[in-house]
Amino acid sequence: MRFASALIPVVALAACASTSPSVVAPVVPALTASLQPPAGQVLVTQALASGVQIYDCAAKADGSGPAWIFRAPEATLVSRTGKPLGTHYAGPTWEALDGSKVVGQVKASTPSPAPATAIPWLLLSAKSNSGAGVFADVRSILRISTEDGVVPDSPCTADILGASLQVFYKATYLFYR
Repeated sequence: MRFASALIPVVALAACASTSPSVVAPVVPALTASLQPPAGQVLVTQALASGVQIYDCAAKADGSGPAWIFRAPEATLVSRTGKPLGTHYAGPTWEALDGSKVVGQVKASTPSPAPATAIPWLLLSAKSNSGAGVFADVRSILRISTEDGVVPDSPCTADILGASLQVFYKATYLFYR
């Protein structure tokens, strides 16, 4: 898949600023059509994630032997200025410091510009929301600008079944309503 090298700004509408005054329009690399949030959705907040992708050495469902299987992310979320915003964990779930949560499900995926080392870019839709804060009305989540997170080449073998790996990653998450 080809990525455009031009950068395009994503404009946060004034209405977003009233609910989250710290939202600054990010610069987003040009995206494929499959990664565009649905028409009419606006950016409500963005978060920089830093943490790990957790993989388990487990038997493949098809019985073809052991493999590294993705279990969950564990990351902290901060604003572009470094202000703590919340956490990201299994579900996948994003939980804000105000207690609001959004659980997502993958709608589209595309390889990162560095697929050998960086996890894919994703568009997710909200499967559920809870709380009354920033994530209460999020409808789409975009994961871009990923760094690292791909399971290493170290083999998962029968003698280490049950072992887990934590692989460092970074990403930018954009939240839309």
